Amino acid sequence: MTKSKIIIYTDGSSRSNPGPGGWGVIVAGDDQVVELGGRETLTTNNRMELMAAIKGISFLVSQLQTTNYKLQTRLIEMRVDSQYVINGITQWIMGWKRHGWVNSKKEPVLNRDLWEILDEVVSNVHKKNGARILWRYTPGHVGIPGNDRADAIATGYADGQPPKLFDDVLGKYTIDLDQIEPSLISVKQKKSPAEKARQKIKAYSYLSLV
Repeated sequence: MTKSKIIIYTDGSSRSNPGPGGWGVIVAGDDQVVELGGRETLTTNNRMELMAAIKGISFLVSQLQTTNYKLQTRLIEMRVDSQYVINGITQWIMGWKRHGWVNSKKEPVLNRDLWEILDEVVSNVHKKNGARILWRYTPGHVGIPGNDRADAIATGYADGQPPKLFDDVLGKYTIDLDQIEPSLISVKQKKSPAEKARQKIKAYSYLSLV
C-alpha cells in the first residue's frame, strides 16, 4: 500500500434481518492496521452496513484529532460490499435532503438517523482534513481477503462470538489488503446461483468530494 492512501474495509451482518447484528471494520494506513467491531441485539443488515462505514471514518477522524495530523491531499479508499451504502452516500442523499428526507415514492427515508451521521462524518473529513473519499464497491464472498476478514468480524459479533481484533503494525498483519479482485481459488469453488451472479458484477467506485 502507498503511504498516500488509507484503506478502510467495512461489512455488516444481521441474523434473521431483523435480529442480532454486528459490524466489522479494517482501517489501514501507513504502517498501522486497526480492526474494529461491534454488536446490536436487534437490527438490520443495512443498518450494520451503515454503522460500519460510520465507525470506520469516525475512528480515522478521531485518530487524526488525537495526533494533530492532517490528511490534506491523502485519499481514503472505502472498500464496501453494500451498494445501498455507496449509492446512498454518493447519489441518493442529496435528493433526500432537498426533499425533506422522503424518497422518490414520497415515503420517509429508512435509517435516516444513520444516514445523517454518515453524511456528517464524511463532510467533516473533507472540511477539516482536506481529504478525498473514494467509495469502491468490493463484492463480498468472492475471496477478497480484506472483505472476508471484515465479514468475519461482523458475523462474529452478530453471533455473540467476537474474534480477537488486530491493532499493530502492518508488517504483522497476515491479511492481503491489496487484493481487490476475486480469488482464483474462490472462483473455482462451487457457488450458488446468487453468488455466481454477484461475481459477474464489476467493481466500481465513486469519488466523494462533499
